Amino acid sequence: MARYEEFIRFRQEMNKKILEEGTLEIKRFFGLDEQTYKAGALDEKTKELLGLVASMVLRCDDCISYHILQALRRGATRQELYETFTIALVVGGSIVIPHLRRAVAFLEEAMASSQPE
Repeated sequence: MARYEEFIRFRQEMNKKILEEGTLEIKRFFGLDEQTYKAGALDEKTKELLGLVASMVLRCDDCISYHILQALRRGATRQELYETFTIALVVGGSIVIPHLRRAVAFLEEAMASSQPE
């Protein structure tokens, strides 16, 4: 569980520091990001799964981990996550495979945890 726990700890610590010391523009961007993933015409789970596809195609492991956690918090099932991984792989091609491996490892850790953060 080292990667999962380290991800949660580091993200919380750095976000706190960034929001305490950051510029107005940084704070606004964080706010925009938060607002974007709220339910609208699409529900929150769907938006997180879309974010997961984009993150996998863009090859951002931190973003992948974040969207996996958020999707789980919003009720995504293992099957839904694997279908999302499939879409990312088809869209992004074979270069996504290393990120898919890390996504699956992170999913395993998150699901073994008592509560995804």
